[in-house]
Amino acid sequence: MSSGPDATLAGEWAAALIHGRRTVLPAGLAEPGPDAEQLRAILLAASAAPDHHDLVPWRFVIIPAAARPALAQAFEAALRERDPAATPEQCAKARDKAFRSPLLLLAIARLRDEDAEIPPHQRLVSAGCALQNMLLMATALGFGSALTSGKALHSRVFRELFALQADEEALCFVSVGTIEGPRRKRVRATPERYVSEFKP
Repeated sequence: MSSGPDATLAGEWAAALIHGRRTVLPAGLAEPGPDAEQLRAILLAASAAPDHHDLVPWRFVIIPAAARPALAQAFEAALRERDPAATPEQCAKARDKAFRSPLLLLAIARLRDEDAEIPPHQRLVSAGCALQNMLLMATALGFGSALTSGKALHSRVFRELFALQADEEALCFVSVGTIEGPRRKRVRATPERYVSEFKP
């Protein structure tokens, strides 16, 4: 294990990055988004996630500007699927979600495949680590980011739109962009709240 000034500086930098990350909701993200080189760095960060058997049990779908209208229609269709009485205002609000944030990706996890040794929960942990790596890289590059989900992700129309396989699940959207306005402050939990000592 390395030690000394370099390790101390690396630890301080990592702590600043981790604790400096904040969720910035898509409505608070503006242009410019990541350029091609920055996007590759963000996506490459996912590959450093723990991944038992090297399955890469997750994938990301980039939703470019030209595809946002189709996504907007899917948001509205998903709303009408679960609430046929949705008002025009509610439908417009649902469609609007597709046009927020410069960079928008859908995270998808593959819960099962020919490798039966790796259960779904391990695959989800790997996907979560991949997502956090991407968020931290986005933060390091100076961008704001957020993970968002919702009932629409579990709808028939979304599964069809993104051609999800039987053993795949849409986890969340990843939004990245330039922070617009003040950043939301959050009180972090301390280890005392979530750590205990095993006493047999």
